[in-house]
Amino acid sequence: MAEIRNILVEAVERQASDVHINVGMNPIIRVNTELIETDYPVVTNDEAREIVLSLVGQERFDKFERIRDLDFSTSIQDPNQRFRVNAHYQRDTIAISFRLISDIIPSIEELNLPEKVKEFADLPRGLVLVTGHTGAGKSTTLASTIGLINQKYRKRVITIEDPIEYWLTNDQCMIEQREVGSDCPDFATGLRHILRQDPDIIMVGEMRDLETTSFTLTAAETGHLVFSTLHTVNSSQSIERIIDIYPANQQTQARTMLANALQAVVSQTLFRRADQPGMVPSTEILLCTSAVRNCIRENRIYEIPNIIETSRRFGMHMMDKSIAELCAKGYIDREEAILRSTNRGKMEKMLRSVRTS
Repeated sequence: MAEIRNILVEAVERQASDVHINVGMNPIIRVNTELIETDYPVVTNDEAREIVLSLVGQERFDKFERIRDLDFSTSIQDPNQRFRVNAHYQRDTIAISFRLISDIIPSIEELNLPEKVKEFADLPRGLVLVTGHTGAGKSTTLASTIGLINQKYRKRVITIEDPIEYWLTNDQCMIEQREVGSDCPDFATGLRHILRQDPDIIMVGEMRDLETTSFTLTAAETGHLVFSTLHTVNSSQSIERIIDIYPANQQTQARTMLANALQAVVSQTLFRRADQPGMVPSTEILLCTSAVRNCIRENRIYEIPNIIETSRRFGMHMMDKSIAELCAKGYIDREEAILRSTNRGKMEKMLRSVRTS
């Protein structure tokens, strides 16, 4: 399909975040969270097939047809722009989702992330998780943190990603980026050998399964600083997800390993800005104090939200607190702040107190 490049160029020019190709529909782009139909013709299944084949080649296309899902990255040269791509089947037809990836890694300040996030670049060892739903900006937060490390320290960094999103150039650090599917067959295989490659810092694109999770925790326990992501909405759910990956007879040991290794969890979601075009993240931050580690070991995960609430002096905060602050600054609408809070009644009270203070 000759138009695919033109569609991607238009998406870049309109500052879209995503492009969606579905059979029987006009191509769709997403701009500031809104889905917008383009004027390009309705896509046929043969055209969708041609797009994927032209982007990945016959060998990977054959794999796609076997497993019915494929993650990869691609780029266009003029303008110079990279995309994370997922091809999949729906209703027995091919569908393709493109996510635009900036070639410039924004700083933590530019992302409007809390200052506490910058401190994670200074950790000597342990596990830092960045969590949130798909499209919440997890990869950008990780790239920004690795970028800060790259400016400050002489370290060896190895990443395993599916696919590689931000290209990290060597500054102070020596950086290797391995892409699942081309540089290694899967996360677990890449991690199985990574400790023999002399890393100081490891970035694992996603903790998807037991083997990947086990290798990630082992690397964090053995003195490496490890960053990874989970598709979870808050700290408590993230901890429970990791424990639940393990069989029942291994969960006590898993809790001990996680309690020893975990340093912090940043959970985030994106809001459309009300004051200007663009997006802004709200966050929850958990730091692993001795009280948090005891809760993990003793399976009292339900107590963690209360610990966060009472530990603001350490830099922790709940998601709703972050949402209320964004609203008070005029970054997001009051109605959306209330709608997307975890406790609407409590959020209304928080916003009223902010207005009267």
